[in-house]
Order: sequence, then C-alpha cells, then structure tokens
Amino acid sequence: MDKIFIKKLEVFAKHGVFPEENVLGQKFLISAVLHTDVREAGKTDDLTKSIHYGEVSCMMKEHLEGHTYCLLERAVETLARKMLLEIPGLQEVELELEKPWAPIGLPLETVSVAIRRKWHRAYIALGSNMGDKEEYLRKAVKAVETNEDCQVMKVSSFLRTAPYGGVEQEDFLNGCMEVRTLLTPRELLEFIHQVEADAGRERKVHWGPRTLDLDIILYDNELVDELDLQIPHKEMAKRDFVLFPLREIAPFLRHPITKKTVEELAEELTQHYVM
Repeated sequence: MDKIFIKKLEVFAKHGVFPEENVLGQKFLISAVLHTDVREAGKTDDLTKSIHYGEVSCMMKEHLEGHTYCLLERAVETLARKMLLEIPGLQEVELELEKPWAPIGLPLETVSVAIRRKWHRAYIALGSNMGDKEEYLRKAVKAVETNEDCQVMKVSSFLRTAPYGGVEQEDFLNGCMEVRTLLTPRELLEFIHQVEADAGRERKVHWGPRTLDLDIILYDNELVDELDLQIPHKEMAKRDFVLFPLREIAPFLRHPITKKTVEELAEELTQHYVM
C-alpha cells in the first residue's frame, strides 16, 4: 500500500489530566501516515484519485482543537476513527501526537503516543433454526450494517442444513457475510453476542436450537487462540454449512494456517461425504 506523510503539524489544543491544561491549552504536534492507493493519481495527475493532504491537515487540526481530552491516547484514538470513517480511500492510518510542554517538572524534549489503525476484513457465519429463520438472519445482517464501525460487503444466499452436534432439533438456515470493520476481534465478538442477545438467543444447550447463531470464521490472516474465541474458527473445515456459503462469496480466500482455499476445503469436505 502507498503512503502519504504529514509530519509535525502544529496545533494549539486543550488536552491533559490537569485542569489548567484544559483551560489554558498548549502546543501539540500531530503526524500522520495515510495508507492508500495513489496509482491512479500518479497515472492521471488527478487529485480526486488520491487523498488531499491539505484537507486532512485541516481535519486533524479542527478535531484536536475542537475537543478536550484528558489522555493523548483518547485524542489519537478518536481522530484515527474519524479519519478512517470519513476519508474515502484511506485503508490504514498511523498517528503520533506529541506534547512538547508536558507538565511533569523534568527536562524532556517531548512525550508522545503513536497508534496504527486500519480497516479489517472479517467473515461471519450466520445460522438460525427457530421461528422465522430467514427474518432472524436478515435482521442480523441489518444490525451489522447499522454499526458505524462495520460495513457489510457481501452476503451469501441462505442454505438449509441438517442440525450439527447430535441434538434433536429443526433444520438450520445458514449463510455467511464478509464484513469490513474497525473493530478488534474481541470487540467484534462482543458486538455479535449482543446482536444474538437482541434476537433472543439463549445459551442453554451446547449445539442446541437457537434463534440466531453468529460466529467469526476468519479475521484478516490473524490467529487468535483464547478460551472463548478461536480464529480461524476451529470447526470451519468440518462444517458444510460454513464452507458452502463462504465459498459462494470468497472461493479463493485462503485459510491462514493450512493455506488451502475455501474452494479446496469445501471440495475436500464433499469428497469426505461421498466416501
């Protein structure tokens, strides 16, 4: 990815944990690295094909001078989110906020906080086998769409499948969606759990019937191994109701561990059933 640099833009703002800092204000320096594709701008000499660093500089200045935060961490976090949501073509941003006049009573040049934030790509499996199954799945997609930090890019068709896990229950309706998100894996998990709860999901029987079941299948190429969160989903290669809808929207997506494509995993599972 190409980069545009903005270095040490000077702003006068009112951030700090001491009350006098929030009243009197002081100098800050903000630097940014904008990750974007400038290929078309380079070929056409057209500024609309790139990111206008003058406009971005004004955005950063207005945000930092128009708000008051106790922590530098909060200031850059809110600024990064605003930039990613509002600047077309911005895929990732690195920010460093420097505080040259930090009131700590010791000689120093500056203190600073630097962060890196980006859009991530996640795949979420959907399932329901109670009530109006299709309505539950469509409402789940809508709930994700209404979250400012998420963008639904693709949704598969819905597939009727037999229940998994040996519990007597109705057939499921399953699907998969591709989501562009600013949320971390943990934040995304907490969000989809809330979507499930809003749909009346109750976790009483393992692999039992449910109004709505949402699982993070993949998240970029990240590997997560926590008690309540495993990415890639540990059962994805065994589940036709995950692989078949996922194949529909991302056949050439590769599993970050086995390196096999979703198409290959689905074909292997089909051959297993035939045998």
